Amino acid sequence: MKYLTRTIWVLSLISLLTDVASEMLYPIMPIYLRSIGFSVLLIGILEGVAEATAGLSKGYFGNLSDHIGRRTPFVRLGYLLSAISKPMMAVFTFPIWIFFARTMDRLGKGIRTGARDALLSDEATPATKGRVFGFHRSMDTLGAVTGPALALLYLGLYPGAYKHLFLIAFIPGLAAIALTFFLKDRKPVSEKKKTRLSFFTFLRYWKNSPALYRKLVAGLLVFTLVNSSDVFLLLKAKEAGLNDTATIGVYIFYNLIFALAAFPMGILADKIGLKRIFVTGLFLFVLVYAGMAIKGPWLWYGLLFFLYGLYAAATEGISKAWISNIADPKDTATAIGTFTAFQSICTMLASALTGLIWFEFGSQIAFLITAAVSFLVFLYFLLMRSRS
Repeated sequence: MKYLTRTIWVLSLISLLTDVASEMLYPIMPIYLRSIGFSVLLIGILEGVAEATAGLSKGYFGNLSDHIGRRTPFVRLGYLLSAISKPMMAVFTFPIWIFFARTMDRLGKGIRTGARDALLSDEATPATKGRVFGFHRSMDTLGAVTGPALALLYLGLYPGAYKHLFLIAFIPGLAAIALTFFLKDRKPVSEKKKTRLSFFTFLRYWKNSPALYRKLVAGLLVFTLVNSSDVFLLLKAKEAGLNDTATIGVYIFYNLIFALAAFPMGILADKIGLKRIFVTGLFLFVLVYAGMAIKGPWLWYGLLFFLYGLYAAATEGISKAWISNIADPKDTATAIGTFTAFQSICTMLASALTGLIWFEFGSQIAFLITAAVSFLVFLYFLLMRSRS
């Protein structure tokens, strides 16, 4: 596997460690927030604001990375902010402080995403994009398996001791920061310019981007408008009667399937086409959300989270590989940053809207609406030409 270069391995290990830290907290986040007085609606708003912050910063810093021709400074700063946000969550429980810490974590993600994905793209060829992004997602998600498993083990020994987990999560975050110093920019991706960028300069890329890029991103954004935070899946499992251990357990199971399937999905996508794998993943998403509207035993939710892991493996890395194949190499960070900027804004709306619908009409209606709109998006991609 010569296509897995040193840079790809280092970036993948960094993502693994960062996800150990983040995902150690993610499944217990809704439980923790509810324990300190957050309602379902407020949780939705919190997740939405955090994603909006990440989104806007992804567009700006992705464009800035292309503008100055550097990647590694953005990667280092982004992972640093995410690491130090973890212990901050344990210091105070005031809502404004929780909002600040969560937003800092997402800002770090926004700073690093475009530059990191551009580094991955620079290390691949059009024929290996699927497997390179798939391998990175597999390693990233392996951290999402390890993190919740450690949380489950810890809470088994110290039930309800949520605050200490936020402090423990700082350790793998520090290790990830150390690894960023083994990264080097492969080559200048553009000549350094003296002109200044405004925060929203990246929006110009939409107008000047290839037509196929706009078609692809438009479909992805409509899908994102109904694809709310995974927190709601965990809340649904909790509502169905699963205890804390079982809720964390199904989340670990989902990430395990995601981690195991992402790399093979990437290899398969390189062979039979990125679009075919992507639309298959979308159809699985429709099945999952329709299934979530049906109450069943814990095995039912186990099946749904299994399918959800396959959906994630077939779409998350594949969509970025698809975008990077369309964009000019000198605009890779901007192309991915612009997409993820709009994506995060849509996620903010999706999370707030899902929280509101759940609050007013119940979880069943919220999941059925998501399934119906997602099926229409599935049809859109099925009919869309994948090449210009």
